[in-house]
Amino acid sequence: MTRHPLSTLACALLLALAIAPASQAQNQSQNQDANAPILVEADRLDLDDRAGTAVYTGNVDIRQGSMRLTGNRVEIRRNAAGELSLATATGERAYLEQQPDPAEPVVKGWGRTVIYHVAERRVELIDRAELHQGGDTFEGGYLEYFLDRRVVQARADAEGVEGSQRIRMTLQPEQQ
Repeated sequence: MTRHPLSTLACALLLALAIAPASQAQNQSQNQDANAPILVEADRLDLDDRAGTAVYTGNVDIRQGSMRLTGNRVEIRRNAAGELSLATATGERAYLEQQPDPAEPVVKGWGRTVIYHVAERRVELIDRAELHQGGDTFEGGYLEYFLDRRVVQARADAEGVEGSQRIRMTLQPEQQ
């Protein structure tokens, strides 16, 4: 049976978005996501296999296991080797979430633009950006989240940000 390029692209997107495992439990969680069915809903799809792009538009909702990516428009790009290189979701409140481990809370991110750089395992949340990790929250014009290191960098203004949006953080004390 030949796999359609669209299903290969959707699989690549959702597999690549999974947070890298740092423990056995995280590895099991990632495998559960990878083995879960992929559900894609959109009003329209424009697929250009030669250019390596797929553009979903109209209330896009992509899910696999604990992973979810939504936006008014989601563009997926592949490199020359056919591997996912970039996923960009845009909309009034584009959204990305994933539960890295069953024992950990869901990581949630919003922005008018959400960009996932696959090779760097880095997420950019741009304009009205917001990131939630458990009880900790980060808000501002631009948030950059490094998945493997769980590092957040924030700026009040950056390219693509309307005006200056001050950084706000709420950090919960660690439980003893």
